[in-house]
Amino acid sequence: MIPFKKSLAFKIASLTLLGTAGVFIAVFYYNYALSRQTVLKTVEENTRYLTLATVHKIENTLLGIEKVPRFLAASLENQLYTRNTLLQSIENVLHTNPEIYGTMVAFEPFFFDPDIRYYGPYIYRDNGALRSTGEETAFNYCFWDWYLMPKELGRPVWSDPYFDTGGGNIVMTTFSIPFYRKVHDEKIFSGVVTADLSLSWLEEIVSRISIYRSGYAFLISQSGVFVSHPNKNLIMNESVFSIAEATGDSALRNIGRNMILGKEGFVPLNRNLTGKVSRMYYAPLQSSGWSLGIVVPEDELLADLHTLILKLVLIGVIGFTLLFLVIISISGKMTRPISTLADKTLEIAKGNLDVELPVSKSNDEIADLTTSFENMRSALKEYIIDLKETTAIKERIESELRIAHTIQMSFLPKHFPPFPEKQEFDIYATLIPAKEVGGDLYDFFLLDDRHLFFSIGDVSGKGVPAALFMAVSKTLMKGIASENIPPSSILERTNQELCVDNDTMMFCTVFCGILNFMTGELAYANAGHNPPLIIESSGSKPRWLNVTPEIMLGVMEDAVYSTQVTIMKPGDSLILYTDGVTEAMDHENKLYSNDRLIRTLQTEKSDCAQEIVENILLSVREFVGTVAQSDDITVLSLTFTGRPHPKTPRIG
Repeated sequence: MIPFKKSLAFKIASLTLLGTAGVFIAVFYYNYALSRQTVLKTVEENTRYLTLATVHKIENTLLGIEKVPRFLAASLENQLYTRNTLLQSIENVLHTNPEIYGTMVAFEPFFFDPDIRYYGPYIYRDNGALRSTGEETAFNYCFWDWYLMPKELGRPVWSDPYFDTGGGNIVMTTFSIPFYRKVHDEKIFSGVVTADLSLSWLEEIVSRISIYRSGYAFLISQSGVFVSHPNKNLIMNESVFSIAEATGDSALRNIGRNMILGKEGFVPLNRNLTGKVSRMYYAPLQSSGWSLGIVVPEDELLADLHTLILKLVLIGVIGFTLLFLVIISISGKMTRPISTLADKTLEIAKGNLDVELPVSKSNDEIADLTTSFENMRSALKEYIIDLKETTAIKERIESELRIAHTIQMSFLPKHFPPFPEKQEFDIYATLIPAKEVGGDLYDFFLLDDRHLFFSIGDVSGKGVPAALFMAVSKTLMKGIASENIPPSSILERTNQELCVDNDTMMFCTVFCGILNFMTGELAYANAGHNPPLIIESSGSKPRWLNVTPEIMLGVMEDAVYSTQVTIMKPGDSLILYTDGVTEAMDHENKLYSNDRLIRTLQTEKSDCAQEIVENILLSVREFVGTVAQSDDITVLSLTFTGRPHPKTPRIG
């Protein structure tokens, strides 16, 4: 499935709109938050004014009601009333104060008349007429809150709402004020004057409060009981605290506590009290200790703001759509030359270097890009032509190098055992070039029925020049060597030939020897090569062959070399190698070293020449690991066995 390819114009439009949308959303959110805060602040102020105005209205009414029993209580303290004058005074109070539902003067037992225990005439309204419960009450009112609290506190008190049984038989609240008489210059509590207020009057005042579509007000008493509420089932049956307890609403419990403590505030309400997320302003009625709350649902508060936001979102969507189309049109016109150029460069990428690039009529970056691609196309076309020629030359050179490698390897003895009819010695050698061709050399051949010539060398440098110098050196030594010429003379003659017309100043190190495999006598000479090692049949530690250090071949035409002689015992092995062995490096650039070579040979148990060589090469490979070979590696092993006899393992 081919993935959807987005055009440059689409990407420009998308990124532009994305950035614009980010700015718009940030501004929109900030504007919404600021507008919401402003709306809530305005609602708080309006609700506060409405709440305080209602509180003030109720307070004025309550204060007006308080004045009546206060005046009557003062009169009772200063003069004595008869039954008739007392009843007349109570009726006058009700006639002149229509807000008062009923009034009662309750005397202390036997205080008004020694023959009457409880005397408390009560006159109230009944369908527009005044009715009285009689001069003598039939119940003990001394333990009622409206009587006991002012008596004990010595001050006026508004009672919690209650249902008046036997009197008005309605839900009411009572303002009670105590009055006193002086007896023998002592102030004695004489009774209580009350003024009853019907809650229906309060409900009417509170229910008139209207704010927004479904906002409402409610009134709670000093204990948190609902005195007025749109839900009639809550009045006198529930309190703020009972609802908070039933719903587990700690926030509502704290609000109710602040209301009965006489505090004022604007707070959020959850659904437990109102059924909606709302806001409420509450303020106290100082005279009665009650609290008025006005509730406004938050969705109505923010309805206009939400409508405005929806309109802004709609305008934004339309605007973004139009902006997207405009940007697509403009960016498409701007990027069309790039699209055309992209199609042409795709053809170039496929290998069609003859495609014509579009001509840019503008003088901008697109024109510069087109010019650059045209230059690249021309340069690439020329480069490919050159590359083809170079590749052909390289392939020819590589082919020639492979042939040279084959030819070079054919110069070296490679069939083992080379002299199967000879049991007096065992010889094996290998050369591993670092490149296709190398500069190392080894050789061995019989001079006669008693003498074996062998040599090993290392030409300076690598590659084809070293290989040619190696071939010349090997050929010269093979042509000069004979049974009557000592190794030193072979090196001297070879050196003289190599120094002729050696303008490149190439040289090589060589170690050569002639072994009399009938007696074990070994004559050898060294031209600056690494000294060989001898593994003795006795099992002692491998030792270096005593070699006189002399100059390399090809450096000085008149160089003189010396021949040294040693005797090899049957079972002794001579190990010759180039510096590619001892100077092999691992990944930490540490050298294989002469010491490691000695330790490797010290553990050698076999006197087989091939096994000795292979074990040395294995040790080198394990040491260098994955590091590439940096120099040619050549190893030659010669074991002197003496006259034919059964092979035995080396001692040690």
